[in-house]
Amino acid sequence: MTELERRQTRILQRISFLENSVSCLTDENQQFDDQSSDDSRANGTLLTEQRLGMLMRASGVTTFQFKRVPSDYYERPFEERRDILGAYSIDHLCKSIVMVNTQADESIKDCSDHNNSKYYVIVSQYNARLNAEKVRTFVHSLNKGKIPKKRFNMRLAPEEVACELTGYVHNAVTPIGMKTDIPVILSDAIVKLRPDYFWLGGGEVDVKLGIKTQEFIDLVKPFIVDCS
Repeated sequence: MTELERRQTRILQRISFLENSVSCLTDENQQFDDQSSDDSRANGTLLTEQRLGMLMRASGVTTFQFKRVPSDYYERPFEERRDILGAYSIDHLCKSIVMVNTQADESIKDCSDHNNSKYYVIVSQYNARLNAEKVRTFVHSLNKGKIPKKRFNMRLAPEEVACELTGYVHNAVTPIGMKTDIPVILSDAIVKLRPDYFWLGGGEVDVKLGIKTQEFIDLVKPFIVDCS
């Protein structure tokens, strides 16, 4: 049943993405010179929220919310970001990053095998240091020793690659509704948070998504790993 649910979720994500395709911006710092450009961006954000909201509700997620943040959000200290979102603590502020296995065999080019994927999305806390070696050890363990450990070397994927794979630009990446079915690794530290509700990217740079932890797990079906 778990595999069937994962496939159903993947189909929903793909349909949602195709219906409401979000183009990657080539320059995320592009300035809009007139009101029509501002309106276009606002409409794009609304479409993203509608798309993700539709996907989550269709998958049974009921406890989530979107919040738009100031344009200088990432220039502010964690405490201010916490207050802007109404998060319980700075530990509840999380990010999604795309990592690539730079030592994967030449035959591994995509994410079709979640146990031996070329790419992984890691969801971790902002104030925690990601331990790439722990991620490497975990992915190696998924293959039960059938693949040499030297074939795993996890590094941050280039921004343009991450954008192409996920459909989201830097600081907007969310594991929900991605363009590609990339396997997700969720830090176990997030699972231990109380209250069990955290914040992460919402599909647009200035939009953040708050979601109940267990509902996120039920939707995304991540690997839960000690990676900090």
